[in-house]
Amino acid sequence: MGDDKNDAKDDASDSGGVLSTEPSESSFYATDEDEEAHIELGPKMSIREHLEKDKDDESLRRWKEQLLGGLDVNEVAEIEEPDVKIMSLSIVVADRPDIVLEIPESGHPKGLWFTLKEGSKYNLRFSFKISNNIVCGLKYTNTVWKKGIKVDSSKQMLGTFSPQAEPYIHVMTKEITPSGIFARGSYSAKTKLYS
Repeated sequence: MGDDKNDAKDDASDSGGVLSTEPSESSFYATDEDEEAHIELGPKMSIREHLEKDKDDESLRRWKEQLLGGLDVNEVAEIEEPDVKIMSLSIVVADRPDIVLEIPESGHPKGLWFTLKEGSKYNLRFSFKISNNIVCGLKYTNTVWKKGIKVDSSKQMLGTFSPQAEPYIHVMTKEITPSGIFARGSYSAKTKLYS
């Protein structure tokens, strides 16, 4: 393959700077999105099945008890699919009250949802509840558009969570709203929690 690259470089210099249209080596590698689409997970199990499996292994038993905390296994439904529900979403800005956003049942707010001054430093804080089963590898993604053009995208691994009565609270890293004449205007965003 090394010879092919050298030949392409020689061709480019001989032809007065015209580059080869051969695909680069990097075009053959999968992106993060491609890799996630092809991951095969093991069989789904209820919490009781997880606790019964490998119960003779002391370190695994302690890890499972730590993960589940004070959860009463008898109160959890025998459902293999975990339920993740966002309870609230807040925007935390210094020197002003938190902006608590009401999440509609449909998950799709209508109209202008909130307004932030340009150049403001803020954190997103959301609480979510896990029920029915353990969630492994919970991820957060946020994509922002302005006039139909994608202007920002972020992704973060949140971790593994067990069902509990109280909601979990997660505060995202500090962000800054865009500023300047070209950054002014309305934005739309799509936020998603998934595993």
